Amino acid sequence: MKTYKNDLESTVLSGRKLNISFEFFPPKTEEMEMKLWEVILKMENLKPNFVSVTYGAGGSTRERTHEVIKKIIDETSLKPASHLTCIAASKHEIDEILRNYWEIGVRHIVALRGDMPASSANYQLRSDGYKYANELVAGIKKIGDFEISVAGYPEKHPEAKSFDEDIDNLKRKVDAGASRIITQFFFDADAYFSFVEKCRKARIEVPILPGILPVTNVKQTKHFAKMCGAKIPKWMDKIFLGLDERQETRQLIAGVVATELCRILHNAGVNDFHFYTLNRSDLTAAICHVLGVREV
Repeated sequence: MKTYKNDLESTVLSGRKLNISFEFFPPKTEEMEMKLWEVILKMENLKPNFVSVTYGAGGSTRERTHEVIKKIIDETSLKPASHLTCIAASKHEIDEILRNYWEIGVRHIVALRGDMPASSANYQLRSDGYKYANELVAGIKKIGDFEISVAGYPEKHPEAKSFDEDIDNLKRKVDAGASRIITQFFFDADAYFSFVEKCRKARIEVPILPGILPVTNVKQTKHFAKMCGAKIPKWMDKIFLGLDERQETRQLIAGVVATELCRILHNAGVNDFHFYTLNRSDLTAAICHVLGVREV
């Protein structure tokens, strides 16, 4: 009798070494800070390549981001990557932040232009600032030999006039010195594969890490998606329908959905995953476990 290997079994037993990384955001309250550190300490056991900490629009969380980064350096074995946005700041301000980061031991920056202020439809970029992410990347390289990650959009940046324009902009960031692309979250594996193909045709050769967002709150995810140009497939609406008051069931389904996406990517040869944790650990840790990344 002919036997068939289960797809999930082939993922678990692939034998390929996976590289994982996690994103956190700085807490707003003492209670949120305590919960974040519980998560960080749990995720430390999975030995990620790095963990990133976000940076609010216009530098609104600058101090909290700095505090989280410093504590990670001082109290854990993790390698932190600090998000840095250049919008609404002068070159002098950004350069000073970078020098401070270098001084405390940060060697990895996630370089982003940042979102235009929602309150100002006609916002003008600062003449004394880094106007775009590629300028920021070049500026970072002048301050120190930082490792630099930049953002990629598998379904196109919402401000780009075309996909070709978006890819051209991404290439400028890589040519300026970026060593890695981290994608915005997506739910269609084909969107990622198509994006990678477009990048390679444009001679963008750096690693392209898929950004994975385990979804437990569809309404919140739709809000995120609207801001970053990600598409929410119709099947996702259907699969979470009627579960607003059933948190445990939502968690289980979210785990299945995200694991299946990772399985498809992994079986196609993807070995690097970046997880948007939303400062939660259980779902991401479970997905990593299925992929063969276990606590040490």
